[in-house]
Parts: sequence; structure tokens; C-alpha cells
Amino acid sequence: MSEIPAADELLSIAVPVAREAAARARRMRAEGITDVETKSTRTDVVTAADRAVERQVVDALRAARPGDGVLGEEYGESSSEAGAVRWILDPIDGTVNYLYGLPSYAVSLAAEVGGVVVAGVVINAATGDEWTATRGGGAWRDGRRLRCSAQTDLAQVLLGTGFGYDAKRRAHQGAVLAQLITRVRDIRRFGVASLDLCAVGEGLLDAYYEKGLNPWDHAAGGLVATEAGAIVGGLLGAPPGLDMVVAAPPAIFGILHDALVELDAAGGA
Repeated sequence: MSEIPAADELLSIAVPVAREAAARARRMRAEGITDVETKSTRTDVVTAADRAVERQVVDALRAARPGDGVLGEEYGESSSEAGAVRWILDPIDGTVNYLYGLPSYAVSLAAEVGGVVVAGVVINAATGDEWTATRGGGAWRDGRRLRCSAQTDLAQVLLGTGFGYDAKRRAHQGAVLAQLITRVRDIRRFGVASLDLCAVGEGLLDAYYEKGLNPWDHAAGGLVATEAGAIVGGLLGAPPGLDMVVAAPPAIFGILHDALVELDAAGGA
């Protein structure tokens, strides 16, 4: 079994790999989008850049730590030595934004040890903005330690969310949102879960929730939010996952959680 390095050592591997991946994504966007295909639905797209960036990251991680596994959005999971690090990668989070040229799409890379995410980096590839975190070491942006919102009143919360690609799921999510929007200050939907979670960590959003997120969507951003003081979890004691991811300051988490349970936010397709 390979020796497991400390979280800051894993972050020191992740950051340059993610920066190079972000540069490639940005360069390929400038050169033009090619080979656009669909996945789960006609609106769920994947580009040649998604696949190229993922291959680049996997190759770099294997060169740095050959025994580790990688869970990536496009190519799935590669095996690892028992007890080794598992890297969790979204090569381009926000592919629809990427397709349309909206300047909000991210490379998200996290390191997980024993089922616990211990290091993560999220880079908005369009702008170069970068967020990092290590378990117990805080969340950071440009040398500045982050703290989540101190908001205590749900009615004053600027709330982020997102929607799935399946039409039936969207219908349910829209119905939930229609009832929730009157209970908060306002709603924002940027289309990039990893950046939404970093926004919670930085206090740019007071809170965030979404159904249908995979590990690569929330691993790194969830660590940023957690290390900035937010609570990141699922509903009814479940961990964050496909059924629900909620990120909010401690004073808001329970109130928002109960509202989402009441509205059956984890239900539908």
C-alpha cells in the first residue's frame, strides 16, 4: 500500500494539475467547441473538451501517484491500491455555460482518503478565480481565509440552487422553488454546483441546495464550504449526495433543511 500523504501535500499536487486543466479548457473554448454530444437527456451535453481535460488530469495524477484511483465524470472510476487516495474530478463543471460562452465553468478536483474528502481545489476556468481547502486547514481564496455568511434569518437569505436535466425532475424542482422563493430574499441559479458551494464558503451566497448532484459536483466545493464554517449535508441526517446537498451557515441550515423536507425537495423523479 502506498503511503498516504498529508492533506496539504495532496493539495500541492491538486492545484497545479487543476490549473493546467483549467488552462486547457479555456484554450479549447477559445479555439471553438467540437464534438458536442448528449448524455442523460438532449439538454445534458458533453464536449470533446470535457473528455480531453479529464484525460489530461488522470494522466497527471497517475504520474504523480500511480497507486491512486480517480473518479471522473466522463470516464468513471479507475481502481486503486487498498487504502490509497481516490481523486474526484469534474473536468468541466458547467458544460452548458461552457457551450454558450458564459464565463462560469470550473475544474473541480478533490482528494479523498478513507471515504473522507481531505483536500480540494475549484478553479473558475473562465476567470482564473481559485478556491482551495484542506480538512482542518480552512478554506482560502487568493491568500484570504474564507468565512461563510453570518445570516440568521431565512427571509434574508440569498439562496442558490440548480436543476436537473430530466423534464419530470425539473417540474418537481420548479414546484418546490415556487413555494420556497417567498420564504427567502431571492434565488440565484448559476449552473455550476462547485462554484455555488464556493460562493457559500465565501459568503457570496448565504446558502445553497440542489437535488441530483454526483460526488464530482460537490466534493471539492463542499469541502471549501465546510472549512469556511458552513454545514454541508443531506436531509434527515443523510450525507450530501444524489438525494440532496444543502450548504448553509449553522444558524440557517436547520431552518432551510426543515423547509426542504416540508416541501419534499428530495422527491420527484
